[in-house]
Amino acid sequence: MTSIPATIEATEAMLAGQGYVAARALATVVFLSLKLGRPLFLEGEAGVGKTEIAKTLATALGRRLIRLQCYEGLDAASAVAEWNFAAQMVAIRAAEGAGGAGAAKADLFTEDYLIERPLLAAMRPQPGGAPVLLIDEVDRTDEPFEAFLLEALSDTQVTIPELGTIRAPEPPIVILTSNRTREVHDALKRRCLYHWVDYPGFERELQILAARAPEAQERLSQEVVAFVQRLRREDLFKKPGVAETIDWAKCLLALDVMALSPEVISDTLGAILKYQDDIQKIQGSEAKRLLDQARKDLAPA
Repeated sequence: MTSIPATIEATEAMLAGQGYVAARALATVVFLSLKLGRPLFLEGEAGVGKTEIAKTLATALGRRLIRLQCYEGLDAASAVAEWNFAAQMVAIRAAEGAGGAGAAKADLFTEDYLIERPLLAAMRPQPGGAPVLLIDEVDRTDEPFEAFLLEALSDTQVTIPELGTIRAPEPPIVILTSNRTREVHDALKRRCLYHWVDYPGFERELQILAARAPEAQERLSQEVVAFVQRLRREDLFKKPGVAETIDWAKCLLALDVMALSPEVISDTLGAILKYQDDIQKIQGSEAKRLLDQARKDLAPA
């Protein structure tokens, strides 16, 4: 287990050591979240590295990563714990077969019959220290579930009616992410430190690509980043994130591409654009136009 970094610079270095190139503002809020023990709420477009922060922190600190993937209709039972009804029925039948009246209720609602879900797991002691709890895409849930989360975030505890309240001996490191498909309630945000994770500028995205696809030649990396930066200025249904930049570079490497061309771009657009309307808009002459603009951006002044 690695100790919590003592400075913002140490936080930047820790993240960079795992291949995550963070902006100073992001490193600052991560440092404060770790130092103050406050949940961190990260909002931004898909693919800009919000989820990756939690994964990076877990690896860098040597902590267990516990992920709660949110979705529409998620309820407390699915997030905290569920009773193993099949095992309970077996216990009842076994007790009846032994000549008894059946298993007592107190014997059925114990830890032995509890199926642990992410929020309860995050409240348990872990060998390497408090885990990293990732509550991913919280904007996909509904307001009742947000209200339920308030207890977990405010008091680092969850309540199971049959067992009572279970409090974490050491608060987990909590990261919440949102793609802003809807507004998350202020009551939840108030319990967190907040940061908007934006698309990176050219230099930082180039550093990210160098960390995640180091085998790419410098010129190809520059063209890839410059083209994606230009692409984000277009009127697209879904602009490519950093994750798509990395995926595209790896696809080009797999094809032994040394430099971009309109033909290569058109053939591999599915690595960076995920909607057919966007792909059709950029193919052919548009791909050439954007590539020419990207190369002008790279030309020395």
